[in-house]
Amino acid sequence: MDNIGLIGCGAMGSALAKGMVLRGGIKPDNIYLFDLNKERQELLSNELNTHSASDYSELVKNCKHIFIAVKPQDSEGLLYSIKPGIGNEHILISIAAGITINFIESCLFPGAKIIRLMPNTPCLIGEGTIVISTGDTISDQEFKAVNKLLKPLGLAIRMPEYLMDAATGLSGTGPAYVFLFIETMIDAGVAVGIRRDVASRLVIQNVIGSARMLEENITHPAELRNTVTSPAGTTSTAMQVLEENGFRSCLLKAVIAATKRSEELRRG
Repeated sequence: MDNIGLIGCGAMGSALAKGMVLRGGIKPDNIYLFDLNKERQELLSNELNTHSASDYSELVKNCKHIFIAVKPQDSEGLLYSIKPGIGNEHILISIAAGITINFIESCLFPGAKIIRLMPNTPCLIGEGTIVISTGDTISDQEFKAVNKLLKPLGLAIRMPEYLMDAATGLSGTGPAYVFLFIETMIDAGVAVGIRRDVASRLVIQNVIGSARMLEENITHPAELRNTVTSPAGTTSTAMQVLEENGFRSCLLKAVIAATKRSEELRRG
């Protein structure tokens, strides 16, 4: 198997490494880690028993697939640092938000093999979503190989890069919408007299169960909602309040605003 290099051992970098080793069955001996924070690098390397690269050149020399998991503002300096060792045999996979494939290529060389990802935080437990965009020089076989590496982290979906800002606003930011919804539901349970720990269990299971029903049924969410909405019942009363207070329009505006903000950040 081709070796995998991972530059950046923060939250998402660690999630990638752990997913590959603990869930994906990739041998630790096939993974090289590097981080400017040496303590963080060594902690993750010792936990997973991977190689701990002494510098960029060691990682680049030994790895075909190179994941770039650093902050967007650190990407340009990193790319120029690794440029001398990058060749046509390397595939660079970036999770830096707002850093385009064209920009990465401009820092390296024309025709460099580049893949861009937009993951979200549930990747930490193998239940994330990852949007993938590929450069023109990535073959189907190369895409499938990278997709296989990502499979242990959750659902991976390929999209054209022009939709990456939209994917950021919907999916990358998406867990925050869900967490806020859950937090508010729990508070509402407490407001009507249910103990907070019990309300938490009820709400979380409601979200898990509802999501799984959608996953297992090829049904529009509205149809499933209608099955639990009786005329003049409690659900129809609650739905009326949500509609009157703009629940749908507020969420739509939030996703659109997050998408626009991603576009602004990309443009600098």
